Amino acid sequence: MFHYAKSRSGFSAALTILRLIFVNTVRHVRKSHGNPLLGLISNMTQAMILVFVFTFMYSILGIRGVAIRGDFMLFIMSGIFLFLTHNKAIGAVAGAENSTSPMMQHAPMNTAISIASAALSTLYIQVLSVAVILIVYSLGWGEVHFQDAAGAFGMLLMAWASGSAIGTVVLAAKPWAPRMVGIVQTVYTRANMFTSGKMFVANQTPGYMLAFFSWNPLFHTIDQARGFTFVNYNPHYSSVLYPAVFSMIFVTIGLLAEFFTRKRVSLSWGAR
Repeated sequence: MFHYAKSRSGFSAALTILRLIFVNTVRHVRKSHGNPLLGLISNMTQAMILVFVFTFMYSILGIRGVAIRGDFMLFIMSGIFLFLTHNKAIGAVAGAENSTSPMMQHAPMNTAISIASAALSTLYIQVLSVAVILIVYSLGWGEVHFQDAAGAFGMLLMAWASGSAIGTVVLAAKPWAPRMVGIVQTVYTRANMFTSGKMFVANQTPGYMLAFFSWNPLFHTIDQARGFTFVNYNPHYSSVLYPAVFSMIFVTIGLLAEFFTRKRVSLSWGAR
């Protein structure tokens, strides 16, 4: 058979990849719900339920005094938003199409585009949800004040990036042991409910307990986000550099592992 090969410049190839990422991002956003507005409302409802549950729990237990001096609801939301963004990024990237997916039969689709689209779809939904909730809160209960809004948003991006990096590793490992990897993913996301540090202030935590949380990149992003949010809080036991380095290392490991898996994976593995 005759095959016609059309030469393209690097700029044209880059535009094609960006177009594919955009189209697949839209597909991922609409995949969870046919109506994008209802999908956004569903995601916002989940975040608000967690905010109300933790607010109620703090009030019942009488531990509101352990929070940072300032807007208590903003303290709760700063942990919940990053927690959801991190975990949803893991789930979206880990569930992206791999090399055995029928979608990969359509050139020039590849796993890198699939991973990028899944990650960006989560970022879009989460940023839009956070913006809407903060706007509604400021209109109903008073203006929301951030000491450094750009820094707080940067920590939201860092939580998303670290979650996407972990999801890449999970995606690469899943074809080899899907049940075991699924269990590990579930354990990690559930453990984040406690090890992320969203329920307490790192500066007020005893040193012997910090070792249980300092390994988690989400712990660092939440603590640093509160430092950027509140004028009277200066994080001493967390770092912006740690989640950044963590994300780069895990993305590198994940992409290398995905390349290794892609060369060896078989459609028959799905029948195990």
